[in-house]
Amino acid sequence: MDNVDAMDLGGRTVVVTGGTRGVGAGIAQTFARAGAQVVVCARRPPEVPLEGTDFVSVDLRDAAAVHAFFDALPRLDVLVNNAGGTPYRPLTQADAERHARVIELNLTVPLTASIAAYEHLKRAKGSVVMIGSVSGTRPSPGSAAYGAAKAGLENLARSMAVEWAPDIRVNTLVVGMVRTELAHLHYGGEESIAAVARTVPLGRLAQPSDIGEAAVFLASDAAAYISGASLLVHGGGELPAFLDAATANKEK
Repeated sequence: MDNVDAMDLGGRTVVVTGGTRGVGAGIAQTFARAGAQVVVCARRPPEVPLEGTDFVSVDLRDAAAVHAFFDALPRLDVLVNNAGGTPYRPLTQADAERHARVIELNLTVPLTASIAAYEHLKRAKGSVVMIGSVSGTRPSPGSAAYGAAKAGLENLARSMAVEWAPDIRVNTLVVGMVRTELAHLHYGGEESIAAVARTVPLGRLAQPSDIGEAAVFLASDAAAYISGASLLVHGGGELPAFLDAATANKEK
């Protein structure tokens, strides 16, 4: 099978959790362009309808509602666990319960959805794509609970890949900085975004479609022998801070 055919997802059903904006919307629309029937689930519908997708309202923190949603699907081939996120919140500025809700959204919710989708995915010989983060691979000051959850998500995916083999493949996209409609809330205005982009070896922030293309690859037949893997989608990572310090010292 050539690569073009292997990346064709025609006839397959894909669920993207939290796929109403930003990275999730980019993922959902990329799967739709690959020919898949895409269902996006979240509490609130997208502000702008996503072409080629269907929306179902689901409170992903409600385990019973999640199971009911998946039970009602006629089939499922791919689950993309995208729902997640966190505000900037230093550890001492909130109680443990508040941080625990971040862990719930970013770790427990994907676990719940994956278990609820298991029977569908097993029948389809399908796959799960976890949307992880570089925050789970390095210190994450200001979002420590989020980083801890994403680290746990990557480990969960590896364990699932072993437990659910050979019927279901499970992989993680380890995502770096992405330019979305909310990028200014994280990075500031255009000058700040450009400065942040210069810290990335490829010289730019990712577009949501970059993450979508990587997710389609992992879900497709082109990745048929890939399971338990973590694919870094971060433009080469971040330039080490010591290089700037060393350069500045040389220029003195």
